[in-house]
Amino acid sequence: MSQESTTNPAESTRTLVIERVFTHPPEKLWRALTESPLIAQWLLKNDFEPVVGQKFQFRSDPVQNWDGVIDCEVLIVDPLKRLSYSWSSLGLDSVVLFTLTPAEGGTHVRMEHSGFRPDQQQAYGGAKYGWQHFFDGLERVLGGGAG
Repeated sequence: MSQESTTNPAESTRTLVIERVFTHPPEKLWRALTESPLIAQWLLKNDFEPVVGQKFQFRSDPVQNWDGVIDCEVLIVDPLKRLSYSWSSLGLDSVVLFTLTPAEGGTHVRMEHSGFRPDQQQAYGGAKYGWQHFFDGLERVLGGGAG
């Protein structure tokens, strides 16, 4: 399932893509993606504001060799359609992009986390696991907390 973009070493970064249809309207998804208290329920503690150029941090419990901080900056805010921010931690400088598309019975969410270099296989694997977990949490938040 790897997505190698090209053989040019300067462009040989990988992108993690997760797609899921949620049985909720785009407005509800958008709130869960852009309101700090809701983001904290499914992703991480944060000081996010949906303003292009706004710098913010995600915070997790520190673990060995990591202070638990992810430095970010808002890149795109296209209400109900697209949200993007940079994601920098542990030497990984990457970009997260959410795209919302109305779908039958709900909203299709596509999340692209791009910028993983070939030497960042562990970070890619961790992100793949983490985002699946985060999406499950997002489903719980959207469903009102029901597991």
